[in-house]
Amino acid sequence: MDILFLNQKDVKKILDMSSAIEVNEDAFLQHGLGNVQMPVKSYLYMHEYNGDLRTMPAFIENQDICGVKVVNVHPDNQRVGLPTVMAVVLLNSTSTGAPLAMMEASYLTDVRTGAAGGIAAKYLARKNSHVIGMIGAGHQAHTQLLALSHLFDIKHVKVTSADMEENEMLERDLKPVLDCEFTLTMDIEEVCDCDILVTTTPVRKPLVRREWIKAGTHINAIGADAKGKQELDSELLLHSKVIVDDVPQASHSGEVNVAISEGFMKVDDIYCELGHVIAGVCQGRQSDEEITIFDSTGLAIQDVATANYVYTKALHNNIGKKLEIF
Repeated sequence: MDILFLNQKDVKKILDMSSAIEVNEDAFLQHGLGNVQMPVKSYLYMHEYNGDLRTMPAFIENQDICGVKVVNVHPDNQRVGLPTVMAVVLLNSTSTGAPLAMMEASYLTDVRTGAAGGIAAKYLARKNSHVIGMIGAGHQAHTQLLALSHLFDIKHVKVTSADMEENEMLERDLKPVLDCEFTLTMDIEEVCDCDILVTTTPVRKPLVRREWIKAGTHINAIGADAKGKQELDSELLLHSKVIVDDVPQASHSGEVNVAISEGFMKVDDIYCELGHVIAGVCQGRQSDEEITIFDSTGLAIQDVATANYVYTKALHNNIGKKLEIF
């Protein structure tokens, strides 16, 4: 019996943002329709090494897609020349449980998370949104901005981060794609004056204040993906329409986790899940004045759906290496 192994180069040959948006929008739809099994991601904490390991299983029932992602977050890895985040996805046969494919998933994770931000903005941002604010300019900022460029006519991008070199790299990489004005600044408040704000930082003390956000803004809150992380102040969360990718997971480790754990807001204050908006179960934006927030924690259904797309294309194009198991 063989398993197909795909390294990062193989995945990059196959996966593009346009396809990722299509695949992930359908995955969110299936989630909203109740056609998935997806336990909340589990964490193992390596306190001695300032890291954690996360497992994310999912089964998309009506599409017969099953698998699990294993991903680490070790911020100190840069000291030893390794990425902060590394991941693999294992796809399994639903009929026998046999492993079908294993693929490198760091790039896949970046792309599918970017796609989720684009999809959320498609349903929640004002259609005439032209100005994008970026707080954080790392790998995830690149894919978030790329996804938005597929869905909106972007005329101006404002970028801030703790590292001006990262700001410059984001402009250098994306300006040929967007062909629009870029403003690079160290002033977070200036960046918040936008139509769509994207936050991609790992902070544990809020960076964005309620008074900086104007009526009608949509925010993609991407950075908070573990207990204790928070990019937006709790007052902003409480006075906005908050849509999450998954209520149990977001309550534990998303942007809302601190506000909920401190009693500032309740789980019932969450408006709904993105899949419910896509499925038409609840409405998204209802006026040009309301502030909407998408709290993204990253879902296992995104990983297995995207990995299945890559696997199917790899088989068709004879990409990857077959390894004998037994």
